[in-house]
Amino acid sequence: MALLEVDDIQTYYGNIQALKSISLTVEEGEIVTLIGSNGAGKSTTLRSISGLSPIRSGAIRFEGEDISATPPQQIVAKGISQSPEGRKCFQRMTVRENLDLGAYLRNDKAEINSDMDRVFDLFPRLKEREKQKAGTMSGGEQQMLAIGRALMAKPRLLLLDEPSMGIAPILVDRIYETIVEINKQGTTILLVEQNANYGLGVSNRAYVLETGTVALADTSASLRENPDVQAAYLGA
Repeated sequence: MALLEVDDIQTYYGNIQALKSISLTVEEGEIVTLIGSNGAGKSTTLRSISGLSPIRSGAIRFEGEDISATPPQQIVAKGISQSPEGRKCFQRMTVRENLDLGAYLRNDKAEINSDMDRVFDLFPRLKEREKQKAGTMSGGEQQMLAIGRALMAKPRLLLLDEPSMGIAPILVDRIYETIVEINKQGTTILLVEQNANYGLGVSNRAYVLETGTVALADTSASLRENPDVQAAYLGA
């Protein structure tokens, strides 16, 4: 049984259909990447899994349990947390306050403190800026904070939406090194990434989305060698 199963889901924004029968799986311990152009449905897929964009049909199962109609806060409590597109840090709150909010559903204080230390180990820059307001930090630092905040929920499955967007290349490399480390420490990751070189570089498997459907699904290594993928997404 896969950790996450997305089975033939359809999601709408009003009368506009954003997802047209998306199916995918994520096995425990994997990094799986969704790539595709703008408007392909990548972020909507993550929002559907998180319960933020309710699906109209199909099913989403986590550890075999149907979570299709589960409220977002309960999905976090079950072990799925998201670092959203655009980071969405609380600009007037400090780094520490943003991270504390990531653990708002938890009451295991000793483990919360341990996870805070883990986030600071993963992102030493956040430790340096612990008392700094999020809105005064760079885009890359805010991306680190968004990922750290998601980790504070202690997820089994971490959803990352466009972690390279709008960030200086040197910081993107650092963030991707940390994504790999987070996975090595035991967190399964579903990653949405418009920069296919980064996404395919760290993942085990990948899905190519086009206009709300899955156009291709394969190992990341195979997709990197696929001429159509190279032409469309890898700048070849």
